Amino acid sequence: MKSITLLIAFLRYNAKATFYITGRNLGKGAINDPDTPWPVLIRRMVRDGHQIASHTWSHQRLTTLSRSKFWNQMIYNEIAFADILGYFPTYMRPPYSASNATTDAWLNELGYHITYFNLDTEGYLHDSPNMISTSKQIWDNTVEGRSPATNKWLHIEHDPVYQTVYNLTEYMLRSIRRNNFTAVTVGQCLQDPPSNWYRTVSSSPSPTSTSSSSPTFPATTNGRCGSRHGGATCRGEPNGETCCSQNGWCGGTSDHCGRGCQPVFGTCRDTPEPAAPGRCGAAHGGARCTESGWGCCSRAGWCGSTSDHCGTGCQSDFGTCN
Repeated sequence: MKSITLLIAFLRYNAKATFYITGRNLGKGAINDPDTPWPVLIRRMVRDGHQIASHTWSHQRLTTLSRSKFWNQMIYNEIAFADILGYFPTYMRPPYSASNATTDAWLNELGYHITYFNLDTEGYLHDSPNMISTSKQIWDNTVEGRSPATNKWLHIEHDPVYQTVYNLTEYMLRSIRRNNFTAVTVGQCLQDPPSNWYRTVSSSPSPTSTSSSSPTFPATTNGRCGSRHGGATCRGEPNGETCCSQNGWCGGTSDHCGRGCQPVFGTCRDTPEPAAPGRCGAAHGGARCTESGWGCCSRAGWCGSTSDHCGTGCQSDFGTCN
């Protein structure tokens, strides 16, 4: 699955992204169908600190739709996200970047931030090993040698595109690091707190509303948090125990605040914790051995420094190898 490959790459470079997700198109089935991989994948995106946003239900050109069909495109996706996460996004991007005064007003009624972009490498037009260099050149012409102090972009790519995922992404992440930029979500770029990125069903604006409302997640009463515990948040908990762990517990340790921390339901540390002397690799949340001092990630997903770890089958994406 291409999206898993992206998530692993983002983990390696401590990069964050906003995923604009359609509900059902391209024959993938509905994202809230438990018999598909999408619910687990979307929850993984949130656990890794990425932002989830709407790209409508079935990728229709909004400017061609009646009000009722437009409404369905947005509400159906809200229902699907609520099924998966217990809440749904306040950010969206119109398919084909097609919107106008009428659809902008309708989206405002539903409480959405409408997102566009100002950097597009057009990877979807160059999806072959020979052509993807054109996208790399667009990137280099825009980013290479620029200063983070005076430059920032809202950058778009498409994860169904093979060369974008398996070739261009790594190229861009290396460039971002080399030029001292930081890859962040749209919400982070706007300095909008994660609590504003989503709404619970109960806090959804009425059809006559003209502004968005922040989610009203309840404070935890028993130390549990997250969508599986009534949407309870750890924010405001005493003694610095304001992080919501991937397993739904409030606390302040690295286990709570590091890898898998849920930013919607508490505070999180930006830098994922390195792998402990233990498991590593794609099957273990993208955990790496490099920073832990244990060096190599074996074929079976264990950190260590012996020839069994560092030799044949060693996973170079998650540690050093001989």
